[in-house]
Amino acid sequence: MNKIVLEVIGLTFSQSQNGAYALLLSEKGSKIKLPIIIGSAEAQSIALAAENHRGRRPLTHDLFKNFADTYLINIREVIIDRFKDGVFYSQLICEKDGETTVIDARASDAVALALRFKCPIYTNPLVIADAGIFIDDTDIVEANDEKKEGEVTLEQLQEQLNEAVENEDFERAAILRDSINAFPSNKF
Repeated sequence: MNKIVLEVIGLTFSQSQNGAYALLLSEKGSKIKLPIIIGSAEAQSIALAAENHRGRRPLTHDLFKNFADTYLINIREVIIDRFKDGVFYSQLICEKDGETTVIDARASDAVALALRFKCPIYTNPLVIADAGIFIDDTDIVEANDEKKEGEVTLEQLQEQLNEAVENEDFERAAILRDSINAFPSNKF
């Protein structure tokens, strides 16, 4: 299989589904992006992993990572291998004691775990051809460097989000996450 390495570009509100998010993946340097619609819990998990944030208590994907580490199971790679009827299908390529096992996974869970295991995320040309969209880099909104009086910075919002998660105030964290995602530099 011809594997294409993907990187996580970011998260944004889904234009097509209310209350959902779009996880944006891309081949490095490519203008073709792979948008995957995911739920808010998965978006939160991916965002926290991308920021290397660890709460006081583990979320589900953190628990899975802790479990795998305890039993010496490693996820070697993630492959988003199919796109059928609007759904992405993924595989976790796991290794334990030199033996490889393939496990079916939702793409959002696979990406959340790939970030925690620091393993590569792959796809293939067929998935890119079926689900990829062209986004010119000039279409990506840049943050305005000038700050208006009384305006909160992205860094301040991120600090507040980290504090809310640390205190397990997930309602406030969700509001802050939404504010961060709506921030001009986070729009795609």
